[in-house]
Amino acid sequence: MSERLGPYELLSRLGAGGFGEVHLALDAEGRTVAVKVLHPHVAADAGALARLAREVETMRMVGGPHVAEVLDASLEGGRPYLVTRYVQGRPLSAVPVPVADLRLLAAGLADALLSMHESGVVHRDLKPANVMMTEGEPVVIDFGIASALDTLSVTASGAVVGTPGYLAPELLEGRPAGVAADVFSFGATLAFAATGRQPYGQGPPSAIAYRVVHHPPDLEGVPAWLEPLLRDCLSAEPEARPTTAQICARLGVAPVSHARQVSRSPAGTVLRPRAVPRSSAGDDLTTREWRPGKEQHRRSVEESRARHREKVRRRWLIGSGLFVSLLAAAARQPLPEVALFLLAAYALGVVADAGVALFSHSPYRRSRMIIDMVSVAGVTGLCFGLAAAFSTFTLALFAGTALVVGIVFLLSA
Repeated sequence: MSERLGPYELLSRLGAGGFGEVHLALDAEGRTVAVKVLHPHVAADAGALARLAREVETMRMVGGPHVAEVLDASLEGGRPYLVTRYVQGRPLSAVPVPVADLRLLAAGLADALLSMHESGVVHRDLKPANVMMTEGEPVVIDFGIASALDTLSVTASGAVVGTPGYLAPELLEGRPAGVAADVFSFGATLAFAATGRQPYGQGPPSAIAYRVVHHPPDLEGVPAWLEPLLRDCLSAEPEARPTTAQICARLGVAPVSHARQVSRSPAGTVLRPRAVPRSSAGDDLTTREWRPGKEQHRRSVEESRARHREKVRRRWLIGSGLFVSLLAAAARQPLPEVALFLLAAYALGVVADAGVALFSHSPYRRSRMIIDMVSVAGVTGLCFGLAAAFSTFTLALFAGTALVVGIVFLLSA
């Protein structure tokens, strides 16, 4: 049974990180979102939550196709949470590397960093695990959270929030860090994507951190067009690294403003995120599906459930129809009465389903009745066609195989 958290229905757990658990959820209008529920030790730190609340005001201004926008937040009560756009895909750390289209990845990450830095947000934990790959495009997640929650009461005493090998030297040494730290992480992440290796090797975190501070990165195998940029990005001194705008210029990425306009409830949560491209700043482009610039039909939770039930029913109708047609075709020669009984029983069941649909208020009522009638005719025709084309033994073998596969499928499901 699904769990509710505020206006969100939590469907399944997607994973967990250092600050919380991430759940796939539905909002009040039936759209998929990602809800990050903060860990109890984070929720117990009033100072950390206050700092995160201030950061959220800035984080929710970040928009664009390459970032998972912050849509909503509730940092009060026993289970504080953040809501972001749900990105369906796999993290860069879990896809085959070296990445095939490295230029597309580099351009997307540069655009994401530019969006964050223009809004005054520092990611502070950019790494392959925080880059989701969807349809070949990168989408950066969890931006700004590490920066907001880097307090000694949230982390272990003396610990550094982030992943060694992708953290800039100034962070490891406790020096002040800004947007240049993200540039270093950008370079390390692209180096991993280009070579399939960690740019500062593997081993204990302390050993990796030492190599980051005192040794050059391993860039062997990086394409010649990308290596000079990565060497500049991985410079030990922040001042020597290029800015995000300079990275975009060197990669040929046209700068586009993705600053978002948001309307607020009295509690300060995000209600209607809007992306405003620089080329059409006067347009009112409301993000409906949590993918910037694409409008979708708004569905309630009940409508989403009805749609899912209809999809399951159609699959069951098709699967059972195929199985009945196989059995009836196999029995047609030796046992014609059995074949007739199977077809009649199937037709009676489908007609009863159509009768239920006739008196229901489902939005799929008409299509359901049509599909029911077509399936009866289709199963009957398929039965006679199979009986004419195959022998009884072959059809019985097919039916037995289909039965075993169906049982295995049901058990696994």
